[in-house]
Amino acid sequence: MAIHPTAIVSPDSEIGVDVEIGPYAIIEGATVIGDRCLIEAAAQVRSGTYLGDECFVGSGALVGADPQYRGFDRTTRSGVRVGRGNILREYVTLHRSINEGGETRLGEGNFLMAGSHVGHDAVVGDHNTLANNVLLAGHVEIGNHCFLGGGSVFHQFVRVGDYVITQGNSGFSLDLPPYVIGSDINVVVGINAVGLKRAKFAMDELGRIKTAFREVFWGDLTLREILDSVDWENLSPALELFYNFLKQDSKKGLCIRPSRGMKTP
Repeated sequence: MAIHPTAIVSPDSEIGVDVEIGPYAIIEGATVIGDRCLIEAAAQVRSGTYLGDECFVGSGALVGADPQYRGFDRTTRSGVRVGRGNILREYVTLHRSINEGGETRLGEGNFLMAGSHVGHDAVVGDHNTLANNVLLAGHVEIGNHCFLGGGSVFHQFVRVGDYVITQGNSGFSLDLPPYVIGSDINVVVGINAVGLKRAKFAMDELGRIKTAFREVFWGDLTLREILDSVDWENLSPALELFYNFLKQDSKKGLCIRPSRGMKTP
């Protein structure tokens, strides 16, 4: 363990093996820092944070700060749970839950670039990349293997499925289903074919995903009619993921293509 003499580390914190804590960093009590983590200069890990093994917290990053929520009671006991192998670059902010006993959660292997923000009660899956200045509002849900372009923003309660890619400086107040490309304001422009090929999706599976996409976004049937016609017992895992996302309750509705109206249930 290597702790710089100017760092402030609470004796109530739990620090793993081979952890490095840089100059002027602050580690509050009731925190857990996993093995082989690196906390750079002037970073802060606030009370209620669990940081998994082999995480990187960059200079000026703030993990576990109070949520930006009017009327929040600071005595609420809540936290942030960060899984193994996450990279949080300079000035990343992760805010704790607004609910007693609640958590804002990151899975494993995510890369949050400088200035990105994860709001209270958000849930981020595994192996996602949030480019510089991506902003996730409270209660946003991000799946796995997504790439969110720099400066893209997500309204509260928005859901984003697996293998989604978004254009930089885009904005979303509606849900993005798995495998799509999001652009501009609440626009879906196609399938993330390049990302799916890189993820080694079989060509026949990719073809089925494209067919399902065209039916949902370009076809004449309503979403309810499409879901009622799905052969649920014979779906591939990829299509099951796609249709289940569409089937789930949504607080926001589904992103649309600009040339067509949004499908209704």
